[in-house]
Amino acid sequence: MIRVLLADDQALVRGAMAALLGLEGDLEIVAEVGSGDEVVPAALRTRPDVAVLDIEMPGLDGISAAAELTTRLPSTRVLVVTTFGRPGYLRRALEAGASGFVVKDTPSDELAEAVRTVARGGRVVDPMLATEVVVGGPNPLTEREREVLAVALDGRSAADIAAKVHLSPGTVRNHLSSAIGKTGTSNRVEAARRAQDLGWL
Repeated sequence: MIRVLLADDQALVRGAMAALLGLEGDLEIVAEVGSGDEVVPAALRTRPDVAVLDIEMPGLDGISAAAELTTRLPSTRVLVVTTFGRPGYLRRALEAGASGFVVKDTPSDELAEAVRTVARGGRVVDPMLATEVVVGGPNPLTEREREVLAVALDGRSAADIAAKVHLSPGTVRNHLSSAIGKTGTSNRVEAARRAQDLGWL
């Protein structure tokens, strides 16, 4: 039996995945959690072979949870299953140690097969996203640019962003200007949204 942990903040989605995967004779759902913060404690308790993680969750996001899980419990393989098929998310998930990345509209039999492949030590990556990652190249934003853009998403002023990230307003403006240039946009909010759409934040 392949032991599976499911992490998704939407109870309906999590329950549906558990029901569908539970129909497979060789898969056993050993834990279900609704936030990224619960992933590692649940995995340490239940020792799953595969952790199926959503990206957008409260607390730790799925990519951060994957990084922590692969460090704390390297025997557990990670499969990211997300609504957000963004190339930047794929790249970050693989860098965090995930062995697979598929989108939620994947048919249930393909999802089950992805779990099996990852459990055997293989990799599963949505082919369209893989192509976009290769064509799109790496995330050009620095860590500080990502930090200020994440705060800029809700339209805050440079002064507000500076107070939030503990930098001077001038430094924040420099980071924002650079990020606007790299995203090919005309202002900080557009830059932040574009970066988010690409999975760079």
